[in-house]
Amino acid sequence: MMEEGSGGGRSNYNRMNDAKNERRVGLIYDQRMCKHRTPYGDDHPEKPDRITVIWNKLELAGIPQRCVILNAKEAKDEYICAVHSKNHVNLIRNISSKEYSKRNRIASKLNSIYLNEGSSESAYLAAGSVIEVAEKVAKGELNSAFAIVRPPGHHAEYDEAMGFCLFNNIAIAASFLLDQRPELGINKILIVDWDVHHGNGTQKTFWSDPRVLFFSVHRHEFGRFYPANFDGFYTMVGEGPGAGYNINVPWENGRCGDADYLAVWDHVLVPVAKEFNPDIILVSAGFDAAFGDPLGGCRLTPHGYSVLLKKLMDFAQGRIVLALEGGYNLDSLANSALACMEVLLEDKPISELSEAYPFESTWRVIQAVRQMLSAYWPTLADKLPTKLTDQKAPPHILLSSSESDDEDDDASKIISKDLVQAVEDVVEPILNLKIEDYHGNEVKNEVNSALWRSKLSKTDIWYAGFGSNMWKSRFLCYIEGGQVIGMKKLCSGSVDRNPPKETRWKTFPHRLFFGRDFTQTWGPGGVAFLDPRSNSEDKAYMLEQFNDVLLQENVPDHDMNSPLFDLNALDSILNEGSIPVEAVKRGWYHNVVYLGMEDDIPILTMTCPLSAMESFKSGEIPLCAPSKDYADTLVRGLVEGKQLSEEEATTYIQVASTKPL
Repeated sequence: MMEEGSGGGRSNYNRMNDAKNERRVGLIYDQRMCKHRTPYGDDHPEKPDRITVIWNKLELAGIPQRCVILNAKEAKDEYICAVHSKNHVNLIRNISSKEYSKRNRIASKLNSIYLNEGSSESAYLAAGSVIEVAEKVAKGELNSAFAIVRPPGHHAEYDEAMGFCLFNNIAIAASFLLDQRPELGINKILIVDWDVHHGNGTQKTFWSDPRVLFFSVHRHEFGRFYPANFDGFYTMVGEGPGAGYNINVPWENGRCGDADYLAVWDHVLVPVAKEFNPDIILVSAGFDAAFGDPLGGCRLTPHGYSVLLKKLMDFAQGRIVLALEGGYNLDSLANSALACMEVLLEDKPISELSEAYPFESTWRVIQAVRQMLSAYWPTLADKLPTKLTDQKAPPHILLSSSESDDEDDDASKIISKDLVQAVEDVVEPILNLKIEDYHGNEVKNEVNSALWRSKLSKTDIWYAGFGSNMWKSRFLCYIEGGQVIGMKKLCSGSVDRNPPKETRWKTFPHRLFFGRDFTQTWGPGGVAFLDPRSNSEDKAYMLEQFNDVLLQENVPDHDMNSPLFDLNALDSILNEGSIPVEAVKRGWYHNVVYLGMEDDIPILTMTCPLSAMESFKSGEIPLCAPSKDYADTLVRGLVEGKQLSEEEATTYIQVASTKPL
């Protein structure tokens, strides 16, 4: 097969393939989409290397030589405006020509977005590239295709860029096929979104459109995982003529892997796809559910992705378009993309996954989804047999992992019957000593960690949170991992994920103020500090995870084989009033302050040291008002905690922001 163009500095491949039975598979990659990058040159999960590593991996495997290489093209405004408002299109078109400072101000008002001088061109190329491959597959010129594009798109809504996404590439392509090219006979489109985050923008675009069956399987955790709302819950099925054509499968937890996804395919997606009988399938191909992804925390392997894709090829005569969405571990991203390309090329037979067990929560979600949608899809009406749903992974089995995402790595293999039996018979007595972090990585010296955690869990403290932690949903991000609205960065969560035993409100004679002017979690704007000597409204928590929260507030890469704050430190602080935690002294909140007793239990908080107070007063460290998102989080906490009205809470924050130290 001959390439149709190589643009963007790619190598040329003019090889003619004489094999008559090989599928014609399209491929788009253009280095111009690498121009979209952070304005400060900071490292960021959504970076240009994401598409470069995929292309390099495919080249090493000889994939491009066997594909039809297409030129990336910028999308026309009229096609984009079918999905986005004119104001939004104008903003993205002109953003790169605006002054540096103005671009940054605009980005700071958006949720998890950065902008630079290359953002406009990259966004237009990404949307146009997905249109290009979708049209050629719909025409029959290609059997299938993969658009290696960035920035991603599925979070972008009608009038808002968010979640690293500027234009909704997959929605624009679907709309184009349905409304701009009726002669192609594309009347029914199945959009499969397997990105680990919910495709909120795509869902809203086709919310009442029965021509599009939107299916999203994603980590949700009851609205605590990004985009941190209930749009991705299974009760959101569409409305009007589109009722029943919106299917959400919301994971209740991380660590979902091949067995979980395969169960959803077999018992939700595949039966519905058979009834729907799509003319073409568009896949929002995010690879952040892959094993080892820093944002996803799930465990799909390259082989798992290949099985999922192979099952989709049974529909629409195999007319499938993959458009890159997320995926932030460069190795697993490249390996997973290669596995999918080998499926599209029908390189080799894809063996089914070995008999495996999904989590109990997976069966629970599947059955809830089936029950919710059975009124629209009769194929889902039958209850799954107990014999099937009883096959589940024991809840405490946590396989340790390496940094490798090779599908042959023992760490990424699915839990089989034999393994489960072996664990139950031999390993069960010591499983409680095996601990993993939020991303599935093995904690070093887990025995030592378990010992000190077990010892400290017998001693309660109240942890008093005075900033964004006053909002319960935000504080739970520290415990369970996740993200709430306004946050630019995911929380990894604690090793101990038990919720606080009790929550109380209390005021203390200390001064709240806002300092620093930028954080990775909230972006531009100040964050809350407590003067170790002054006045604030406060929310107190009692929990054993104080060490985990202390760690996350300061230096998240510290080795936790020993506690940051132990019983000796607790004795010292009761006598001295406050102590600095040396192990995290690079952090802003490494001064642990004793605030008194409640029910004979010490109340502790963490803030800046006294030396930093002098730097704030002198201007060496800036005082800065909080961003709207950060301030709104504090207001939510105070209002939901029934401490202040919204007006009173807003005034409280404003006074703390403006009153001199």
